[in-house]
Amino acid sequence: MRRASSPQPLDQRERRRLRAWELHQQGWSQRQIAATLGVTQGAVSQWLKRAHEGGGVEALRRRPARGRVAALTDEQCGQLPALLAQGAEAFGFRGDQWTTGRVAEVIKRVFGMSYHPAHVSRLLRKHCPGWRDQQ
Repeated sequence: MRRASSPQPLDQRERRRLRAWELHQQGWSQRQIAATLGVTQGAVSQWLKRAHEGGGVEALRRRPARGRVAALTDEQCGQLPALLAQGAEAFGFRGDQWTTGRVAEVIKRVFGMSYHPAHVSRLLRKHCPGWRDQQ
């Protein structure tokens, strides 16, 4: 039974991890826990290790996925046409042709964010109508 003050599990996977911890606390073996929950012993081992090293049951709770946090804002994307209008040589490139690789480099220099050239192409199509890779 859960106390009213404890947070409710967010999903089935979290409930399973928390149940594994409860069973472990009751003296069940990893093999028994795995069989009861329908998971591998390796998964149970990882969960218990995480709980032991990370502060108990809270370490088993769902955590937001890591991933790309930074992305260009709409305002920054809106600045792209003006940046490109300055020409590639204004940013130290030899020759005044823009390529997605060069634009990616400018985005990194100006805004401090890294983008793959293929994604830069999508950004440019959206924010710079008529832009084409000049390579």
